[in-house]
Amino acid sequence: MSKSEATGEGVYSIGAVAGMLGIRTVTLRNWEDRYGLVTPERSEGGHRLYSRRQIEQLRFLATKVEQGMPSGDAHRLLAERLDEGAGVPLTEPQSEVRLLILLAERDPYSAEFAEYFLKTEGYETLIVLDATDARTRFEELSPKLAIVDLLISGGDGYGLCRTLKGQSNSPVLAVSTLESRDEALDSGADAFLQKPFEPLQLVSTVRDLLGTSAYLRTKLPTS
Repeated sequence: MSKSEATGEGVYSIGAVAGMLGIRTVTLRNWEDRYGLVTPERSEGGHRLYSRRQIEQLRFLATKVEQGMPSGDAHRLLAERLDEGAGVPLTEPQSEVRLLILLAERDPYSAEFAEYFLKTEGYETLIVLDATDARTRFEELSPKLAIVDLLISGGDGYGLCRTLKGQSNSPVLAVSTLESRDEALDSGADAFLQKPFEPLQLVSTVRDLLGTSAYLRTKLPTS
């Protein structure tokens, strides 16, 4: 079990969650304010950060609402399951194989470590060790996801995140040895992991971010 699953650590921005589940951000905020059941962690900078467990809870709610259940009843049902200790099962998105991931890393060892586990899961990977090269390769190849070490090229990872998000809707996962969640999210990253992290945590986060095509796409009402 990864750290984010075990502790409920916030990893994903509200925008990333909205994209993964096909729920408008205003709906997520309304559910939080009205029912207070799925309450994301707040970073020091005020960003909402959701854990994987909370994503599963929101997916449960979204499914019930899509099936016609009022949002209040869906929240009551989820609350009952949580009170009973049943929870909701964690599911893994059925990601397409051979999707290309750009690994913009400052540390060749870390890059090879991540590449090994991502390739094991069926992803294609491209390692770049320079921010300028990462920008060029991203534009040329249009990868489905970019993993950006924020300290690449002397700390140019923040600018790299902004550039990549300005060019594409592809998710950006920021990583760093520093606690830089707010700075990463301010730069446009969809999620942040602090090093060192477990391989399972990396793979699970990548699966989540690339699972948008498999997750719910229906735009839900704000009720």
